[in-house]
Amino acid sequence: MNQMRRLTAWLRRRDPDLAATRRAARTAVVMPFLFALCAEIFRAPVAGTFAAFGAFAMLLFVEFTGPMAQRLRAHAALAVAWLVLVSLGTLATRSVWTAMVATVLVGFAVLFSGVVSSVLAGATTSLLLAFVLPVSAPAPLSQLPERLIGAVLAAGASMLAVWLLWPRSQADPLSAPAAQVCRAAAAQLRADADHFAGRSAAPTFWECRTCAEKTESSTRKLQRAFTSTPYRPTGLSTESRALVRLVDELTWLTAILAEAAPTVEHGPLGTPESSQVRKTAAAVLDLSAELLDDPGGSSDRLPAGAAELREALTALEDGAAGRLPAPAPVEGGALDHDTFVDSLDVSFRAQQVAFVVLQIAQNVDTARAAHQRGWPDRLLGRVPGAPTGPLTSATERAAAHVEPHSVWLHNSIRGAVGLGIAVVLADVTVVQHAFWVLLGTLSVLRSNALNTGQNVFRALGGTLVGSVLGAGVLQLIGHETTLLWILLPIAVMISGVVPAAVSFAAGQAAFTLTLVILFNIAQPAGVSLILFRIEDVALGCAVSLVVGLFFWPRGASAAVGKALADAYTDSARYLLAAVDYAVSCCVHGSTAVQVPQEGRQAAAAARRLDDAFRTYLAERGPKAVPLDGMTTLVTGVVGLRLAADAVLELWRRSADRVLLEDRAAAQQELIIMAERITRWYQSLADGLESGGPVPQPLESDPKISSRLVAAVRRDLHDAGGQATATGVRILWTGDHLEAARRLQVSIAAAAGAADARIAVVGSA
Repeated sequence: MNQMRRLTAWLRRRDPDLAATRRAARTAVVMPFLFALCAEIFRAPVAGTFAAFGAFAMLLFVEFTGPMAQRLRAHAALAVAWLVLVSLGTLATRSVWTAMVATVLVGFAVLFSGVVSSVLAGATTSLLLAFVLPVSAPAPLSQLPERLIGAVLAAGASMLAVWLLWPRSQADPLSAPAAQVCRAAAAQLRADADHFAGRSAAPTFWECRTCAEKTESSTRKLQRAFTSTPYRPTGLSTESRALVRLVDELTWLTAILAEAAPTVEHGPLGTPESSQVRKTAAAVLDLSAELLDDPGGSSDRLPAGAAELREALTALEDGAAGRLPAPAPVEGGALDHDTFVDSLDVSFRAQQVAFVVLQIAQNVDTARAAHQRGWPDRLLGRVPGAPTGPLTSATERAAAHVEPHSVWLHNSIRGAVGLGIAVVLADVTVVQHAFWVLLGTLSVLRSNALNTGQNVFRALGGTLVGSVLGAGVLQLIGHETTLLWILLPIAVMISGVVPAAVSFAAGQAAFTLTLVILFNIAQPAGVSLILFRIEDVALGCAVSLVVGLFFWPRGASAAVGKALADAYTDSARYLLAAVDYAVSCCVHGSTAVQVPQEGRQAAAAARRLDDAFRTYLAERGPKAVPLDGMTTLVTGVVGLRLAADAVLELWRRSADRVLLEDRAAAQQELIIMAERITRWYQSLADGLESGGPVPQPLESDPKISSRLVAAVRRDLHDAGGQATATGVRILWTGDHLEAARRLQVSIAAAAGAADARIAVVGSA
């Protein structure tokens, strides 16, 4: 019993949520059963081979998400695709050249279609195997019906297994920890609101700090859940992507709450409006947590709560100007800068918190809507609320990746060409079992020539170990078929678990052992056949290495460095454009200002970074940059874009059209601040892309802040001498720019450790 507990604990550490173990257990039950049914009862060895490999592909290589009904629909669609691809693969074997051309075209179509949706991307390996299996084994058309029968049996049994055998939980592994962060942040906001209100029974400074520590602790748990989840670039649905973005936003919210929390026991008090904003934001976070716990529930209350928060935010902005000190100089003629800024600080923090909470609510609602999508939308990857139909959305998404820097395009071309070359080499060298050549190619072909080379040795080493084990098994048991049948499910189970729990090489060894047992049950050939297996896999590995060198020698680390540089550059330009937008709104008489297109460019760059980052997570082999440092750099892009979004949202709500005195001084100071910050981020991007030095974080410039406050107090006031709402927005815009500047500290620390490593891999 203790040994079983230790084994389970070890598996849970190596295989979070036992995902790989669950898939392996299903496959170990279904695959040997189907093979025995066809080979021993129906005496149909061809159907048995296709049923066995079909079950392997549909159960071990695929795990669809969502409600059970949608998972079964996905498996049904996968079955139809298998029938089509098996037919095409059989027809393509009329000659080696038709086989090669068909393999390149089908391989590219299957690999590139993954960019459309997670449903298609998650089935990529299974779909490739559906074509590789028949194209590597030329046969007359009369054999096609038996092959299709095997595929149908595999599909039917797989659907029953997914439905009845150890069903997967519908909950995303990030939902529960994200809900916990939302609730902890809501409790902190309520405590801070009561503290800043100055009530007699309000929480003390230390009680507020305790709430802040609980929020930070919950956020660390969420981040650990994210880094330990085996995400793959083919495994993120729209719902999961929204939750991954939620990790960034909740991390950013936690940082803001830490700054917005009371810093001293007897600090400045807030206003009724700022306390109301905090409490309303807390209510929205609680509603978000409810939807994270139950994504199938009704979301009517969340939009209503978000609308209430926007109303409270408007009241906060309107009331802030009335509470500013009049612009009279203090004794000696100097402006009381600290008094003026302190009067706005608590309100600004509330405004900043409210903006991020609104973003979180929108993301949670997107995840909820994605969870409740219909099957066509899920299959074609249509984002909830998109103005276009599913087919148009899929076409636009695919077209966006037809550009030279697309990671997905690189992977698709490389994989298709590699498989095509393997088909030709298998024929030219008269290799007896072309399937193993293609399997070797498919096993080790990855995004990095360096790691492909590592995988070559691992694949060959694993194949050698598996072959030796297979030879030993055959020597021990001879032709005792009964013992081979007993060993087959055990080998299948091990081959499904060890790639995730141990290593790629161990998985290759277990998979080789499984195939040796399988082929010797179907067609006993003894130990001599094993030498051919090693030769075949070695040839496939060599193809992978050569194709990896020619088509993408830089790898995912360099791609993520380039994507980071682009994202920081575009996001910094977006921030500068947002400030330009704010300045344009300040101009008297402007009634319509175009939203900057830089926002769309920054969003597109962020999506490319998302793809590159997830490819980096999936790339086998050691990581060039530690995951925590890379995550900090990716999250920094989120923070920079959120600062720009906040500036835009602040000025979109502007309704101040009162005739004011000259605003040029305040506008100029904002532009100076924005350009200074933009230049830093552009220097950072240059360093990330080229491997050059990372700039030191900018120091706060009190002279700029003082000039901005002085300009607001001097120029932006009404006839009664009171500062205006526009003046408040200008100061809050400056505060958002300061937040973008403070973000540089953590980014520079992470980039300083990462830039050289990215550059080294990029120049390899």
